[in-house]
Amino acid sequence: MTDQSTAPRPTLEAVAARAGVSRATASRVVNGGEGVREPLVERVRRAVDELGYVPNQAARSLVTRRHDAVAVVIAEPETRVFADPFFALQLRGISKELTAHDSQLVLLLTEGRDDHARVARYLAGGHVDGALVFSLHLDDPLPGLIHGVPTVYGGRPGWSDASRGAVYVDCDNRGGAREAVRHLVGLGRRRIAHISGALDQTSAVDRLDGYRDVMADADPRLIVESDFTPGGGERAMRELLDRCPDLDGVFAANDLTAAGALRVLRERGRRVPEDVAVVGFDDMLPFTEQADPPLTTVRQDIEEMGRLMARLLLQGLERTGVASEGAAPGSVVLPTTLVRRASA
Repeated sequence: MTDQSTAPRPTLEAVAARAGVSRATASRVVNGGEGVREPLVERVRRAVDELGYVPNQAARSLVTRRHDAVAVVIAEPETRVFADPFFALQLRGISKELTAHDSQLVLLLTEGRDDHARVARYLAGGHVDGALVFSLHLDDPLPGLIHGVPTVYGGRPGWSDASRGAVYVDCDNRGGAREAVRHLVGLGRRRIAHISGALDQTSAVDRLDGYRDVMADADPRLIVESDFTPGGGERAMRELLDRCPDLDGVFAANDLTAAGALRVLRERGRRVPEDVAVVGFDDMLPFTEQADPPLTTVRQDIEEMGRLMARLLLQGLERTGVASEGAAPGSVVLPTTLVRRASA
């Protein structure tokens, strides 16, 4: 009996011999080339299945100029990426779409400034067909370092004039924030605070603008900048209660921030929603349903945003046949919806 673990891998020559065609013909079929008659294509494919042939990816890349790999660049440190469920949801959407197209995901994180040049070198080195980049900050140098690589961004770019032609996927951050604050106003709340995200990111700026659209005359002391983390939400909530003890509503820039705010409100003896109503942003299940109390929030489809990022990139690559900058189609902004639970 042949030991399958030590048997030599089937070669392209063996496929050609089994199919009764030349090696060149077998290569064109295996690598997706054109100009081969359908009966021969079927014979080659049957031989591939019978022999269990797996194409050599390096050789295939020489023919197709494709690597079947996409870099996912997250401009955040590792501790943040693996602690925040937002990134897990977005990566899940990206992974599902890439897997459906037989493409690999290569994850690149930027811990600090020294990592930007490393990531840029990797992308420029021809290892991947394109890049999906998200969680950028306004002073991030990455967009200026990525050259010649098709790129789709997660979130509306805003770091420089050069980003105007960038392709991105985002949600209606400003509209969702308006709906959240209008909901609090509709509950009869008048002293509504906002705990913003880091204002060097466009999502945080857009959500702050949405708050201001509704609360144009709000006391400036009711706005505190945070960082999209539970700890940041706790610090901001304490500051708000010290500044404005009569506040009766809070719109937090994301669900993690809202969770931190809820903890501090409990510590200070404030009932939610009787004394202070709280609304978040994202709707990261099951996190929001398990909050105490369950969190009213603005829902964005995070996983679908990841899928769309990957889909836009792959569609652009398919249209051009090879990787080329600017290949992807237009940007997408997804709608948001308010999900009402017990906190407001």
